Amino acid sequence: MVVLHVLFEHAAGYALFAVREVEEIGMLLPQVEESVLSLGKFNSMVSLAAFFPFKSAQAALENMNAISEGVVHADLKLFLETNLPLSGKKKAILGVSDAKIGAALQEEFTISIQTGGVVAEITRGVRLHFHSLVKGLTAQAASKAQLGLGHSYSRAKVKFNVNRADNMIIQSIALLDQLDKDINTFSMRVREWYGYHFPELIKIVSENSMYCRLAQLIGNRKELSEESLESLEEVVMDSGKAQAILDASRSSMGMDISPIDLINIERFSNRVVSLAAYRLELQEYLRSKMSQVAPNLAALIGEVVGARLISHAGSLTNLAKYPASTVQILGAEKALFRALKTRGNTPKYGLIFHSTFIGRAAAKNKGRISRYLANKCTIASRIDCFSEVPTSVFGDKLREQVEERLSFYETGEVPRKNVDVMKEAVKEASDVASEIKRKLEKKEKKRKKREKKLQELAENGETNGEAEVEDGEADTPVAKKKKKKQAAEATEEAEAVETPAKKKKKQKAEDVEETTDNGTEETQVPAKKKNRKTETLDVEAAEETPEAVMSEKKKKRKRKTD
Repeated sequence: MVVLHVLFEHAAGYALFAVREVEEIGMLLPQVEESVLSLGKFNSMVSLAAFFPFKSAQAALENMNAISEGVVHADLKLFLETNLPLSGKKKAILGVSDAKIGAALQEEFTISIQTGGVVAEITRGVRLHFHSLVKGLTAQAASKAQLGLGHSYSRAKVKFNVNRADNMIIQSIALLDQLDKDINTFSMRVREWYGYHFPELIKIVSENSMYCRLAQLIGNRKELSEESLESLEEVVMDSGKAQAILDASRSSMGMDISPIDLINIERFSNRVVSLAAYRLELQEYLRSKMSQVAPNLAALIGEVVGARLISHAGSLTNLAKYPASTVQILGAEKALFRALKTRGNTPKYGLIFHSTFIGRAAAKNKGRISRYLANKCTIASRIDCFSEVPTSVFGDKLREQVEERLSFYETGEVPRKNVDVMKEAVKEASDVASEIKRKLEKKEKKRKKREKKLQELAENGETNGEAEVEDGEADTPVAKKKKKKQAAEATEEAEAVETPAKKKKKQKAEDVEETTDNGTEETQVPAKKKNRKTETLDVEAAEETPEAVMSEKKKKRKRKTD
């Protein structure tokens, strides 16, 4: 007799279902498809044999990752070993929904695996009625588990890298284009507004940002003098222009302006200058992001044109998927469809026209070089999109190839073959990648070492604190320093107290020596007092100089003779 068990993987856990009357169900497959929708009929065919709930969301994610890769997880193996009848008279068949995991289970347990036919319909019914078949599991809890696991599974599969986010480039280039338009509009407004007061300045200075800075600096033209010539030179960077502005201010035909109008013009020109400064900062930010996300494309065609290509395609991945013919006319869609509609000439280039290569090429070679450049841009974008370590080696080599092709069109010099250039590039890129990996590993080691030291210090601090609480003897490094300082101060005070007494004793000893040497004064002291005095003198003599010791010996001899 054949016994069919169906394995079902859910976000809540593994479930094993026993199917009754497998042969009859297989013969009546269309009726089974209809009866799957009814819970009563489905319960008569299928019953829950065992259920293994996941302990945590992390365990569920690990199990689902293993199933998607066709690997038998330890939890699944234990579950099947416990609940599946592997030995006995009845021949067990395990039904699974995925053939990949089925092959892995067959190798692990040496049992027959079934995937299609009846198993597919039973799995569909189990998926529909799972929360009713498992006791204690509600439909709401099952849907929450599925949603949470779905989010975590997708997040783990995407492997999102923060440093290589191309949407930042798309936003930056869009803002850069908008800033160019706004700065141009505002600068024209400043020109018109300040032109009423100083119309000659427009002819002398043509650059917008410089004009706004001068309008902010000059203010009222009547207040301009020889003293402000140096500050004008700093802005204009030309002594001739600065002198021309000064001369024009003296003989200007502009109208007089009130102080309140002048304040408003200065404020507005200040805003325009700050916008121009921010535009430069944004361009630098875009350059740094392109070097991280698409270094080869940036090295080949430039940061701004490369960013515009990425923005127009929607993402770096989309750009990498485009063929070279699409990249060539990217940005010229209107012209293309108009040419197809009117049966005219299709455009030769789109956004890549802003590259310097096409501008340098002759008129007859512009189409050829744009096609070649689009081909190299496609290669560069694909390398950037799918390489693990971002390097600009391939971009530099591809740029050299475009330069060689450009010189070939002009002079006829034969360029190098693509195979040879790519071999050199692969060799250099491998060296650079290994160097970058080595540096990253070194940084990681340093970081781990630092963390380990901090952890050890924290643990030592905790242990010292605990010892202080328990014994009251062990001290932290700070407490030890304090105690040493206090001990040093105490010794200094003791020395300060002791020194006057010692000085007095020394002076007395010297007086006694002088009197004994001269023989003029000799006082008779009782024997006990003498002995005490000699003892104190002996003690002091140990601390005094050798001359004092010798004088003490002479004094003793004299006393004996007397």
